[in-house]
Amino acid sequence: MTQVLLCGAAIVTLSMGIRHGFGLWLQPMTQSMDWSRETFAFAIAVQNLVWGFTGIFAGMLADRFGGFRIIFAGAVLYALGLAGMAYSTSVLMFLLSTGVLIGMAQAGTTYAVIYGVIGRNISASRRSWAMGLAAAAGSFGQFLMVPTEGFLIDSLGWQQALVVLSAAALLMMPLALGLREPHFRGGAGHFREQTILQALLEALKHRSFQLLMAGFFVCGFQVVFIAVHMPSYLKDHGLAPEVASYSLALIGLFNVFGTYAAGVLGQRVQKKNILAFIYVTRAIAISLFLLVPLSPMSVYVFSAVMGLLWLSTVPPTNAVVAQMFGVAHFSMLGGFVFFSHQIGSFMGVWLGGYLFDRTGSYDIVWYIAIALGLMAALVNLPIKEAAIVRTPAPQGA
Repeated sequence: MTQVLLCGAAIVTLSMGIRHGFGLWLQPMTQSMDWSRETFAFAIAVQNLVWGFTGIFAGMLADRFGGFRIIFAGAVLYALGLAGMAYSTSVLMFLLSTGVLIGMAQAGTTYAVIYGVIGRNISASRRSWAMGLAAAAGSFGQFLMVPTEGFLIDSLGWQQALVVLSAAALLMMPLALGLREPHFRGGAGHFREQTILQALLEALKHRSFQLLMAGFFVCGFQVVFIAVHMPSYLKDHGLAPEVASYSLALIGLFNVFGTYAAGVLGQRVQKKNILAFIYVTRAIAISLFLLVPLSPMSVYVFSAVMGLLWLSTVPPTNAVVAQMFGVAHFSMLGGFVFFSHQIGSFMGVWLGGYLFDRTGSYDIVWYIAIALGLMAALVNLPIKEAAIVRTPAPQGA
C-alpha cells in the first residue's frame, strides 16, 4: 500500500505540477509569437477537453490491463507534447502539441488512472483518505513546480524552460514501475458482473451520477479559468510578475491541506455536503476578491482560501463514484465524471480568452464563475451516496 501511495503521489505531483504552471507562459508566448490570448487559451481549452475525453478510454484500459502501461505511455506523450509546445512555429503545431498530445498525456498520468490503482489496492474504509492524500500530492506539485517554472522562464527563457520540463516529465516512467499490479488480471479480485457498456449505461441513468457530473463541470470551469488567466489578470492590473507565481504557489500549498482534509472528512461526513460547502464557499471567495481593492495581500488571501477549496472536490467526488458503483469499472466511470469537469475547463479557459479579447476585461467570466458556484452547491445536495442495488442475473444467463 505504501509503495502505491508514494509512487502514485509522486506521479500526480509531476503531472499536475507541470500543468498548473501553464498560465505563466500565456504572456511571454503570445507576445513572442504575436498571437492573441484567445489562441493560447483555445489550445489550453482543447488540452482540457482532450484530457477529459481520452481519460474515459485511459480508464477503460487501466481497468482492463492495470495502470502501469497507461502511465508509462502518458509520460512519453507528456515529454513529446512539452517539446512540441517549445518549438511550435504555427498555431496548428501549438494546438496539436499543447492541446492534443499534452491532453492525452494528462489523461494517462492523473487522477482517473491513479485512483483506479488506489481503489483496487486500498480497502474501502481507507479509500477516501488515500484519495485525499493523492490529491494533496498534486497540490504539493503545484506549490513546488509553479515557482520553479517561473524561475526557469526568468533564467532560461520560456522556450528552454519547456525543454527542461519535457525532460522532467520522463521521470514518471520509472515511478510507474511502483504501480505495477502483478496479480491484476482485468479486474481479478473485483468481480465483473457487468460489461463496460452495461456499467456505463447504469451510471448515466443514475440521477445522483448526473448531478455529480453537473457539479464537477463547475469545478473545471472555475479552477482552470483561474489557473490560466490569473497571472495575466494580475499583470493587467499592474501587479508585479512574481505576485502571479506566488499566487499560484499559495493555491498549491493550501490545497495540500484542503484536499487531504476533504479526504479525511469523507470518511465521517456525507460527501455531497462537503461538495456543496466547497462550491458555495468558492462563490463567496470570488465575490469578495472582486469587491475589495486589488493588492498583493488581497491576492495572497484569495489564493490561500481558493487553495483550500481547489482540488478538494476530487477525493469526495471520486469516492462517491466508487461507493455507488464499486471499483470494477471505477477508472472508466471516474474518467467519465472527469470528462464533465474538462468540458467545464474548456469553457472556462476559452471564454476567458475570448471575452477578454472582445471586452478588454475578465469581469464577465468572474461573474459566471460565481453563479455557477452557487448552482453547483444546489445540485450536489440531492445526491444519494448509497451503493446501487443490482438485480442478480438469472442462473445460467
